Amino acid sequence: MEVKNDLRTFKTVNEVSGPLLFVDLEGKGGVAAAEICEVETVTGERRRGQVLEITNDMAIIQVFEGTSGLDTDETSVRFIGKTLEIGVSEEMLGRVFSGRGKPIDGGPDIIAEEMHDIAGNPLNPAAREYPRAFIQTGISTIDALLTLVRGQKLPLFSGSGLPHNQIGAQIARQAKVLGEGENFAVVFAAMGITSEEARFFQQDFERTGALERVVLFLNLADDPAIERIVTPRIACTVAEYLAFEKNYHVLVILTDLTSYAEALREIGAAREEVPGRRGFPGYLYSDLSTIYERAGRIHGSSGSITQIPILTMPNDDLTHPIPDLTGYITEGQIFVDRALHRKGIFPPINPLPSLSRLMKEAIGKGATREDHSALSSQLYAAYAKGRELRDLVAVVGEESLSDEDKLYLEFANQFENRFIQQGSHEDRSIFTTLDLGWELLTIFPNPKRQLKRIDEKYIEKYHPANRDPKHNYADVNS
Repeated sequence: MEVKNDLRTFKTVNEVSGPLLFVDLEGKGGVAAAEICEVETVTGERRRGQVLEITNDMAIIQVFEGTSGLDTDETSVRFIGKTLEIGVSEEMLGRVFSGRGKPIDGGPDIIAEEMHDIAGNPLNPAAREYPRAFIQTGISTIDALLTLVRGQKLPLFSGSGLPHNQIGAQIARQAKVLGEGENFAVVFAAMGITSEEARFFQQDFERTGALERVVLFLNLADDPAIERIVTPRIACTVAEYLAFEKNYHVLVILTDLTSYAEALREIGAAREEVPGRRGFPGYLYSDLSTIYERAGRIHGSSGSITQIPILTMPNDDLTHPIPDLTGYITEGQIFVDRALHRKGIFPPINPLPSLSRLMKEAIGKGATREDHSALSSQLYAAYAKGRELRDLVAVVGEESLSDEDKLYLEFANQFENRFIQQGSHEDRSIFTTLDLGWELLTIFPNPKRQLKRIDEKYIEKYHPANRDPKHNYADVNS
């Protein structure tokens, strides 16, 4: 991060509150919101800060390294005259950084090609291109039923103790765009994680070779909470550079947005702001949108930014402000289910409460395969009916079911154990996934009558009983 020449220095720190400094500007003015400053302690240590607000000739500053040990009488604050920037370069691919963008992998500092403001540049809505084109994650439940689209924002809703980080790492390792000559990169930002989780991400990406195309940012739980405010913005800034200047298709994975929101709440409390729902600031919606809305595609650029924000719902509560507000901004959600996790199923993604609103824009002939939409609808309907019958059996017993009902019950079990369940390093192509879906549907002996959501022409062509061994079923144009 760049530091300009000295502009103005103050020794008028009036108060320290949590991660905040309150500096009297003595009527001089000339300091702007979001401006960067250097805070020098009595021992000569220099820390970085950012102006949050100017009110009544008082500058409220958030200190990234924390305010521990600061003396109000001896601390000086020097305002830099610019906002927080980060140096960006293609050399960042394959590197590991702190939450503030400093290399922590033992490698050299990045030689920046450009300096970019981490707040990003406002994007003209008229310049946005509608999200289209399929991204393959290698996870059957997502690819077949909750298809990820280039330029989409598709959050992962999870709960404490569930393997959302493992799912995020698997997506980061396996995600790819279909087609030749496409540059693909992943920007992975973890906020408020433990040292053990940080080692897992770094070692997993290194061991599998995925780190070569990943830019990894790690903000640990014992790092200053204020650092979590800048980590996702730094990640999005790097993604914008790779996508719109280097023409990469970039997947941004942010975990855990709940840690980010809690850091925002901590700062709001230190500023004595009037709290909103559950103590979070009233501007939480607009603040989250400044992160989520940096995803997308723009006219004139072949690159794209796709986001998978991961957030944990306290007490698995979907009405909690963070998932609730996220749902209004993003285009669907992937729901990590505790009941499936208890059964030992990985990844425990429940497609029933999940949704990808842009799915139909990225599937079908020429994109995935012509039978994708109909097959997806049939799998969803059959699994939903099987789950309903499972609840009924708990009340009246399986003996009361008809023979066809028992088929749906068996289908639900097989769907969970063979389709949803897959290894943490098992990378299934979309064609393998679709073929597996057809194989599961063979449990129904009369497909033309029982598979009501699939056109007969697809049953004739793709049902395992009717397959032509000479036909290439992995051709998206078939």
